[in-house]
Amino acid sequence: MAIEEKRAWILMVVAICGYTTYLVLVLGRSGPGPLTETPYAAMMLWTIGGGIVAGIVLHILASIATSAAANRTDQRDREINRFGEHVGGSFIVIGAMSALVMSMAEAPHFWIANTIYLGFVLSAVLGSATKVMAYRQGFQPW
Repeated sequence: MAIEEKRAWILMVVAICGYTTYLVLVLGRSGPGPLTETPYAAMMLWTIGGGIVAGIVLHILASIATSAAANRTDQRDREINRFGEHVGGSFIVIGAMSALVMSMAEAPHFWIANTIYLGFVLSAVLGSATKVMAYRQGFQPW
């Protein structure tokens, strides 16, 4: 398995686990009142920071465990990476536009922040899934 495919798997798993952890923490702390009154900022920052640290550590471990030949990237790897980044980038735009519309509608900060976070998570997961599928099922550049 190429190092770029391993990195895609790592990013996808870390994003899913981090966001799931965040949801469990926020929903677990929500009381009988509205969800928008649940303290979320610290949990969001900690899960994002933890995901970044976990991703870095796992990338380093994957690079160490991978042979020198598999650590090289070629033109196909670069094209697959670019294609996955284009797919993932579209969800960042969708999340940002959704947050912009919500802010214009004066939605609570809770929903705006969570929409942006979800956009980043979907970007990471779907971009990585696109890369993995391209490695597993073949990639035909257009």
